Amino acid sequence: MRIAEKAEALEIPMTFLGGSGNIHPVVLWDGSDGVTLVDAGLPGQVPQIEAGLEGLGLKLRDVRRILLTHQDIDHIGSADALSRASGAEVSAHAADVPYIEGDRPLLKMDRSRYESRIQALPEAQKQAVRAILESPPKVKVRHVLNGGEELPFHGGIVVIATPGHTPGHVSYYLKAAKLLLAGDAMRVEDGSLIGPSPMATPDMRSAVASLRSLLSFPIESVLCYHGGLANRDVAARLRELATISA
Repeated sequence: MRIAEKAEALEIPMTFLGGSGNIHPVVLWDGSDGVTLVDAGLPGQVPQIEAGLEGLGLKLRDVRRILLTHQDIDHIGSADALSRASGAEVSAHAADVPYIEGDRPLLKMDRSRYESRIQALPEAQKQAVRAILESPPKVKVRHVLNGGEELPFHGGIVVIATPGHTPGHVSYYLKAAKLLLAGDAMRVEDGSLIGPSPMATPDMRSAVASLRSLLSFPIESVLCYHGGLANRDVAARLRELATISA
């Protein structure tokens, strides 16, 4: 899915814990800055990401950097394998780094939280999920972000701290395209923006406050990891979502 000039949202099927849908890692590329990947799918999804790159005429070895929006397993799952295969350096917010690097357990991967859902899965899926939960993914973060930085790639990428979904959730604003890569700070349904998922967002108050912090940016389109691209009346919709009482 083309989302801007030399910016593509991959559409990768995801099935995990009985749920299914597409996720949207983003590929940014140009001749001088190489390839940037924003988020890295579930464990084992390197082949799908590599196929997406090849569909754009790119190679896995072209990836120079991986920008993570946050610590959730469907965002960091293949980051280590991709980094090892390409030499890409990983960036993430300081508040999520201990979880991403494996020094602390991922906040939402407590097995007891999912045991009833695991029991309902077919046996092969049970084993796969339990293997992930027992040995969750981790990756070394080379560049620690704090929010407010402007990364000098692809016309300038502003790092915006958008905590709530996780303590270290960030969104990335592409200045040249007026495009926000929102991770899980929002979702898209039927082409329209909706707020973060209450079931997956431990701190909804902070999550809504984070939406208010986006209003100072001239955002014309938003790419959400779950749901894809929203580009209709984005500024007005953002204002609506930012006034929701958490």
